[in-house]
Amino acid sequence: MPTSPLSLRALALLSCLATGLLGLPAGALAADPVYPPGSRFGFEPAKEMVVSRRFTGFERQGGGATVSVVELPPQAYKDLTANFTDENLKSQGLVVKSRETLKLADGREGLLFTGEQPIEQPAGAPALHKWVFLVSDPTVTGIIIGQTLPAAESDEAMRTMLTSVRVRPALTLDQQVAALPFRITEAAGFRPVRVLGGNSVLYTDGPKDQMMNLEQPILVLAEAVQPAPPAEQRDAFAKAALYSNQTMKDFAIERSQSFRQNGADWHEIVARAVDVPSGTPVVVSQTIRFQPDGYFRAVGVVRAQDREAVLPRFRKVVDSVAF
Repeated sequence: MPTSPLSLRALALLSCLATGLLGLPAGALAADPVYPPGSRFGFEPAKEMVVSRRFTGFERQGGGATVSVVELPPQAYKDLTANFTDENLKSQGLVVKSRETLKLADGREGLLFTGEQPIEQPAGAPALHKWVFLVSDPTVTGIIIGQTLPAAESDEAMRTMLTSVRVRPALTLDQQVAALPFRITEAAGFRPVRVLGGNSVLYTDGPKDQMMNLEQPILVLAEAVQPAPPAEQRDAFAKAALYSNQTMKDFAIERSQSFRQNGADWHEIVARAVDVPSGTPVVVSQTIRFQPDGYFRAVGVVRAQDREAVLPRFRKVVDSVAF
């Protein structure tokens, strides 16, 4: 499946925010499905499972169980069902015990894999129980991944939750932006293009939604619910986050500083770099706001020749974000 250059850049900008992821009785009346913010896939959650703030999906309040959702284009279903062989899944850590084709209550088709994922550390630890559920819809493909530690949730409860899946109509871009865990109160002339993962948004300025060679500036804003590093490690943390972007090279930091603003700790970097796909000189602005339960990160990229006009606008957007 081809991925646009814009998508690749946006995903790369957010790569350091990726998070590792760890019912109704028969005959009961179906409850209304619960949809994670911005997601088209809703479920009847198992007991103690709540919408996660760390990823698109659900997690058990006491830990030990997760259900995560990835949305792909509709044509992906055919490719995935062909490529998800037992051997391929085993190479990814999932030992398949069973697979079954299901017809869901609303007529959609699904392919459910059930198995285990061994835990290497500590030695002898019981394996994770794991489910991979591919769901087909004319407008979207869903990859639903459930996993539990032994005794965290019963296999029956997890299966019931997974197969309760419902798919709602596509959300408008405005609806997806409204579901983000933060608000942009001043867009400074930029417009949203895409929401990623329910916790991040891509903005640009210009008529194109898909761009080659950074014809338009890009600004990505994302919230990560992960522990923030202590104050003495934040400069190194920010630089590592900047360097993790593999679509750019030859970084030269012009400014790297920490500051206090509106009662919060911030860190900002401005650096020169080279866009790898196009060889274009660019300027990168990265701003991180550290919060008690995580951090917010904004990364803007603009052609070097346009820096004077665009960098102040990046900062205006970042300063306007409300949590």
